[in-house]
Parts: sequence; C-alpha cells; structure tokens
Amino acid sequence: MSSDQLAVTVTDGFVPVIDLSSRDSARGRAAIAEAIGGALRSSGFFIIVGHGVPQQLIDRMFTVTNSFFKLPEDEKDLVASRPGVSGYRRAGGTLARSLDQKTPPDLCETFAAHVTGELADDERDKLGGQWASWTHKNIWPENPAGFRDTWQQYMAAMEDLAADLMRLFARALDLDLDEEFFADKFDHHGSSIAVNYYPPQLEAPLPGQLRRGPHTDFGSLTILHQEDDKSGLQVLQNDGTWRDVAAIPNSFVVNIGDLMALWTGGRWVSTMHRVANPPGGDTSSRLTMPFFYLPNHDASIEPMRPFTDSPAVERFDTVTVSEWVSRKVQKIFS
Repeated sequence: MSSDQLAVTVTDGFVPVIDLSSRDSARGRAAIAEAIGGALRSSGFFIIVGHGVPQQLIDRMFTVTNSFFKLPEDEKDLVASRPGVSGYRRAGGTLARSLDQKTPPDLCETFAAHVTGELADDERDKLGGQWASWTHKNIWPENPAGFRDTWQQYMAAMEDLAADLMRLFARALDLDLDEEFFADKFDHHGSSIAVNYYPPQLEAPLPGQLRRGPHTDFGSLTILHQEDDKSGLQVLQNDGTWRDVAAIPNSFVVNIGDLMALWTGGRWVSTMHRVANPPGGDTSSRLTMPFFYLPNHDASIEPMRPFTDSPAVERFDTVTVSEWVSRKVQKIFS
C-alpha cells in the first residue's frame, strides 16, 4: 500500500480494519490516526494488519503456550499462583463481577506474566503494595522448552507496538497533542500478557456461563491475537445487540479500556465485550493472547477537559492506576 493511501478497509463499520503499513510516513500516520480516532469514538475497537510483528514469533508464541495448557494438571500447578498475579490459574475468575454483575465462573484457564515481573527484587519493591499488583516475580514453567524466551520476546514486541499505538492515539485526539504526550505515564509501566485457554466444553455450561463474561477492559489499550480460524469475541453495539469480531489472519484486535476512556474525558469509549461459548456440538479448545498495556502503577490519570456530553462522563474523576486496577481485579476473584 502506498503511504499516500488511506490506510483503512471498512469490513465492519463498527470494528474497522486499519492497515498500519504506512505508519512510517507523515501522511500515512495522519491517515491512520484519523481512522483510529473514528473507531475509538464509535466502538472503542479496531483490527490492525500491517503491524510488523513477525508471524513466526506469533506462531511460536501460540505453539509453546498451547503446549503448556495441554500438560497434565499437576504439572501446570507447579507454576500456579494466587489470583491476579503472574503464573497459571486453573480458574480464570469471573470477569462480569468487575462490573458488579453476578454470573457463574468463566470457562477458561489462564497463564499471565507482567513486564515488571522480570525486574530485580529491589526494583519490584518500589512498585507499590496494592492487592494483585505487579510487584511479584514472574513464574515460568520448565516445559515446554523455550516458553520463557518466547514469552519475553513476544512481550517486547507488544510493548513496541503498543507504544507506537499510543503515539497515534495522541495524534488521533486532534488536540494539538505531541505524539509523546502519553510517554511519561509509561516509563515504568505494569503491562502484562494473560493468555486465555478455553478447554473443550464437554458438558453444557450453567445458565449465564460463558467462556468470558461481559466486561470492559481496565487499562489504556489491549492488543489481542486470536486464532485465525475461530471466533467467539463479541462486542456490544449501541443498539444493545452483540456483534462477532472477525478472526482475520495475521491481525490483532485492539481496544481501549476504562482508563483511556476516562483519560479522554469521554471522547473515546470503553465498550463491553465477551467471549461466547462455541456452537452446540463444537468441542474444540481455543486460545487467545491479550496484551494489556497499562500505565505506571503510580500514574495519576486525569480526564481531559472539556468533557463530552456522555452521561458516563459524570463518573469520571482523577484516579491512580494501581488503585483502579487493583479494585477491579479483586472483584473478579471475589
């Protein structure tokens, strides 16, 4: 694609596909930022292609992670940890509880690692004492081979991509913001990967039980890889109906979370989404790999003014990242 071309293909007006391949040119970045701004005002979701993350790395990340989840339970339990912290969790919690909705537990397992979990002990001790914080050291399995190295490489790739998306976000806000406007809020960020493994559903779910219940994300932005040949992610449209998000080869789904909606004073929306159960008779497993780009634990997030006229903005107030995220995570595992 020429850098002079508009970098958008609208396959779904609510969740557009945005090609990032022209982001190295000024004109390309302007077109991409305009497309991103439109998506984040409408649904808070878009799909990116042309992102530059090597497909070989994505495939290797999927392979080693899927192999881990196929291990015997007692072997996975060797790297289990308390809820909300790095490591394996046989039960992924109940995401709908983050919005004070009561549903049965989500039908998934998870493995998580934080960027800060790789820091030295004395550095992590400086990151605060909130419940479910990122102060704990990452726990890595010995099997399969190459697991830790692959995850570290993938996290680094996601950090780079997320940082550039935040630069495009600043441009997309059209407030004469410098592209590095958000940078100082991420210089010791607490981002994480929390891979979801959805086991085969050999028994009927309980009433209201899903692979992942309705929720909004908590932080600034999420970058999600989902299997190319499977879907399940659904977003809530303005008319109250759920829409499937396509699983497009070599793409990522990007959405913003509550902190970014707050940060923009309601200009952009953090949209409810869920992971639906497979259709009847489908007993296949599924793996999704979300990366959560989270500001510094001690960053104070203050809404940009003037606020929009959205009723949701009434609840917006300045918050500290660690307080906000810890409160949400506690609800998931309560």
